[in-house]
Amino acid sequence: MTQYDVIILGAGAAGLMSAIEAGKRGRSVLVIDHAKKIGEKIRISGGGRCNFTNIHTHANKFISKNPNFVKSALSQYTADDFVDLVKKHKIAFHEKKLGQLFCDDSAQQIIDMLLLECEKAKVTILKDTKITNVGMQEKQYFVEYNLKKYFCHSLIVATGGLSIPKIGASKFGYDLAEQFGMNIIEPLPALVPLTFTEKLLNMCKELSGLSVEAAVSFKKTLFEEGMLFTHRGLSGPSILQISSYWILGEKIKINLAPKANIFSLLQNAKANYPTQDIQSSVSEILPKRLAQMICKEQGVSGHICELSNKVLQQLSDSINAWTVNPTGSEGYRTAEVTLGGVDTNEISSKTMMSLKYPGLFFIGEVMDVTGHLGGYNFQWAWSSGYVAGQYA
Repeated sequence: MTQYDVIILGAGAAGLMSAIEAGKRGRSVLVIDHAKKIGEKIRISGGGRCNFTNIHTHANKFISKNPNFVKSALSQYTADDFVDLVKKHKIAFHEKKLGQLFCDDSAQQIIDMLLLECEKAKVTILKDTKITNVGMQEKQYFVEYNLKKYFCHSLIVATGGLSIPKIGASKFGYDLAEQFGMNIIEPLPALVPLTFTEKLLNMCKELSGLSVEAAVSFKKTLFEEGMLFTHRGLSGPSILQISSYWILGEKIKINLAPKANIFSLLQNAKANYPTQDIQSSVSEILPKRLAQMICKEQGVSGHICELSNKVLQQLSDSINAWTVNPTGSEGYRTAEVTLGGVDTNEISSKTMMSLKYPGLFFIGEVMDVTGHLGGYNFQWAWSSGYVAGQYA
């Protein structure tokens, strides 16, 4: 068979979702993927348990040059809708903090669920297939591989972004969009650990493995979640979140004790426990290793009564308002998603179809839509995939 109603490029979360929905409408559907295994990004997500959605999904959890773009798709297919599908397949799941939903057992259950739904919808899936050409001929789209052309009325691009190249990420989708004259918002690594100068890196190495609840901010954007010191720099949810907003060359602010006014606590300690060692005072607020490191970095030692309020204020600021200047990020190798992508101003928010080319759809991570950490990017895949599947 070389003629299909719908051909989908990419068998990830968004691609499989659109295939299911188009197939349920009685459309003949072909899904093509270059990888040997289907849904690798699903399989490795959430520590192998797949954080498949978030019950707090809202448009304000997404970054795009067009912030209103996501609203229509998210309302057409909600987090509750996907949860209903998971329940229908009797997949046990649990809620972690901040509304994140994970499989109790394995991410493979989500892949199996999607493949079973594809099978029921009579979807044909080709894996380990290298596409050599995509184009238009006689008002139809064609995809060429194995020296054959396969034609379709609707072509859905669900090729993902550039994050995690070891599982096959590529710029295929961006190149294809540009081939059709569509604008690309510059792709950048997002939800990614940040890297720092050698001095700060040495500090991070000494504290490697230590985590704290921290409030990390860039300009007016703030995230208060866990932060982790690693031998490569700073990571953890709060850092990953802010990385999607941070601009190279700019500084970020870190509050290592967001629930405490350090200066007030140290003044209180000075009044009530004047002979207490300053490191001991700070160790009552922060993990001991971190407290010792900060006191050392600030050159502060001795009894707290011996320290002026000015010195205590400087020490407090290094905890409540620590300013750091990242030198970069770890890049796509460890980035969970890609910022930027196909310009959403050139796509219908109602249908996911190109405004320039009828029948050409873009869904998932290839678009300029990036969710926060915590299941939002998967929900965008489900929602955008569902919508394309209704119109392709």
